[in-house]
Parts: sequence; C-alpha cells; structure tokens
Amino acid sequence: MPRSYPPEFRRKVLDLLKAGRSVADLVRDLQISDQTVYTWRRQELIDTGRLPGIASRDQVELVAARRRIAELETELAVHRRAAELLKEAVPPKGRYAAIKQLAAEGCR
Repeated sequence: MPRSYPPEFRRKVLDLLKAGRSVADLVRDLQISDQTVYTWRRQELIDTGRLPGIASRDQVELVAARRRIAELETELAVHRRAAELLKEAVPPKGRYAAIKQLAAEGCR
C-alpha cells in the first residue's frame, strides 16, 4: 500500500522545489520516493491549469460519486430481488418468508 503524506508535507516539498532545491536533494533529505515528488509536481501543474488533466478537487468528487453509484447499484439490486420474490400476490404470511429469504441472502 502506498504511503500517505499529509497535505502540509506535500505543500512543503513543492515549495522547496520552487525555491530551487533539486528532486535528488529532496529525495535524499526527506527520504521519499522520487516518483512521489514527480507525481506531486505534475498534479500541481494540473491543479494550476498549466497542464491538462483532472484537478485534485475533481478527483475527490469523482471518487465520492463512484462510491455513491456503487451504493445505489447495490440498493437497486436489492429492490429488484425483492420485486422478483414478491412478483405474485403473496399472502401476508408468505411475505414474511420472502423477507426471511432476503435477510438470509444478506439484503437489508
């Protein structure tokens, strides 16, 4: 799993780059991957509009949207399964059996 750095640390590294420090110096002194520094520098250029790409704020929204879509797809699958089980007119006692079956399948 990739190591996660706080935003303040990332900002400090980018500021040091702007101040004229080399990537090799930062890698040696801060013990971080050179690829991490290059990735941060590239994302900074994207965020400031100097390179085409997806800005950081848009990436956060995209991740949240994908997570919400997955939740909604799961919810839809549950509703479809329930509708399938209750397709016919089921007497009240039969509904309890269908609910019990859904619960056994892990549907909430």
